[in-house]
Amino acid sequence: MQGQKDVFLFFKGAGLEAHYTADLEARFSADKESVGKWEIARTVLTRLNERGEPALRERREVLKRVEQFTDFSTCWPNDQLIARGLVGEIQKLRGLKDHVTQIQHEREAERREHRAAAEAQVKAVRERKEQLQSAKDELFALFGEKNAWVRGKKLEAALNRVFKVSDILIREAFTLRGDEGQGIVEQIDGVVEIDGQLYLVEMKWWDTAIGPGETAQHQVRVFNRGHARGIFISASGYTEAAILSCRESLHRAPFVLCELVEIVRTLDADRPLIEMFRTKIRAAIIDKQPLFRIP
Repeated sequence: MQGQKDVFLFFKGAGLEAHYTADLEARFSADKESVGKWEIARTVLTRLNERGEPALRERREVLKRVEQFTDFSTCWPNDQLIARGLVGEIQKLRGLKDHVTQIQHEREAERREHRAAAEAQVKAVRERKEQLQSAKDELFALFGEKNAWVRGKKLEAALNRVFKVSDILIREAFTLRGDEGQGIVEQIDGVVEIDGQLYLVEMKWWDTAIGPGETAQHQVRVFNRGHARGIFISASGYTEAAILSCRESLHRAPFVLCELVEIVRTLDADRPLIEMFRTKIRAAIIDKQPLFRIP
């Protein structure tokens, strides 16, 4: 009757609680012939399966112990080959199940990764829109500022933010030149990179149109920087003489005249600022138009 005791010990070793085998053990204690090994195993396994998810750990442990079973000498001689085959079949099925589970886990991990990437992209787009809106608000608010010096300092920060969130690489941050004691000083200088080309940028916010003298000074700085190009931004437009002078010197280096209102309109229409500059740069290089106005 050692066989039945071994079966009970097998299940206890798998960590099964007493209620799974208590009635069977009671029967066995009362009458050794009343219950066999096959009935014990079938009854306990049925109870484990019927309990479902809460008995998952116990079921796995039972399978693990079956897979690790190597001593078939306790089986009847005629049953040893059958037992070996059944254990091998369980090992094969377990391996297949593990493989399928691994594939499921990998696919779920891939889905989570894709969801995380999509969520990150949506978040990045939302944050960029918020940053662009904030930069636009900061720039638009300057039109109500009467103090030229204060406006110049705020314009310095606004231009840096607008260009940065517009995917225009800033090589040298926009900086206000001059000091407050000089009166109306609103010359903002910086260097940006567009499509691999460096552009020296100057911004002036005057009450009168920019003439050839002002544009010429910036052109000299551009020409003295080797292969650099130039962008001039004016809040008050340009005189015809300034436009003609810039057109005549375009053979020296590409030079773009831009009006602040063009930047405002582009941002207000939610159009890419970098595309606006690309259009104006092509017009300056191909059509010899330093001031190509963007509608």
